[in-house]
Amino acid sequence: MENAFVLELSESKFRDLYVCFCGYAKCEPLHSYGPAMRSNYLIHYIVEGKGIYQTGDWKYELEAGEGFLIEPNSLVYYQADAKEPWSYLWIGFSGKRAGEYLEDLGLNSRQLIFRSQKGKELKRLVLEMMSCSDGSVTSQYRQQSLLYGFFSILSENAVDRGKSEPSKENFYMERAVTFIRNRYSSNIKVADIAGYLCMDRSYLYKLFKNTLNMSPQEFLTEVRLSRAKELLATTKLSVEHVALSCGYRDTLVFSKAFKRSTGAAPKEYRRENWKPGKTDLVENDEILREILGNEDLKKLQKK
Repeated sequence: MENAFVLELSESKFRDLYVCFCGYAKCEPLHSYGPAMRSNYLIHYIVEGKGIYQTGDWKYELEAGEGFLIEPNSLVYYQADAKEPWSYLWIGFSGKRAGEYLEDLGLNSRQLIFRSQKGKELKRLVLEMMSCSDGSVTSQYRQQSLLYGFFSILSENAVDRGKSEPSKENFYMERAVTFIRNRYSSNIKVADIAGYLCMDRSYLYKLFKNTLNMSPQEFLTEVRLSRAKELLATTKLSVEHVALSCGYRDTLVFSKAFKRSTGAAPKEYRRENWKPGKTDLVENDEILREILGNEDLKKLQKK
């Protein structure tokens, strides 16, 4: 359990980089999140206490003054310490150039951890960001300036721990996960992933089991259903459109897989988790424009 204060934003007028949500929480001992995925980038900064952060085969023991990056559609798990549970602040963000700007901070898939000695300033920025909650144009510009201020501090104070060359296994896993993230909305299969990596399916299976303790098919399904849950909870897209945008050409197959994973049918899940006016995704019309580029959806639109 955690005592959390959260601000979620419905939309943004900015495109290169923008805030989706932010918050501050004081966690109870052993409070945890995951294993689960996010649909956008998320930075946590630990104000006090300690805990663990795990993604893939990487596990980090972190304490006050350190922080960690969560990338979109990455399976992650983090937990507060039993004796000294952490308090942390976080900012969720997205944008066409978000990955590029993170590189300026020295953060990427191979470097997910950072350290900053300016915790008080970072906390002040996030708390001020949370106070800009009226949705006005003035608040949007203020939030944007605070986000760049947050990045500015990290660019000055992040400690470079050095980049080590990835192992052969990590190299292939990074490529496989990136391929899935970029193509999950199309009708890709495990054979396509193996073909992209020029490797045998049995070796690909062993790679995923050793690294993530799940098969490539299970990971692909997890990515698709995680995205489906976000779309159902935050947009008004039909179940059929949600299924197609997540890589399912058969709505019945999608519904069965969704219920098997969540215990609820898609429409039931939407009723129980609907967040009117609060979303960490882009606007519905932009989602439609994006997915209607798919030929199957063009045909669907004509029905």
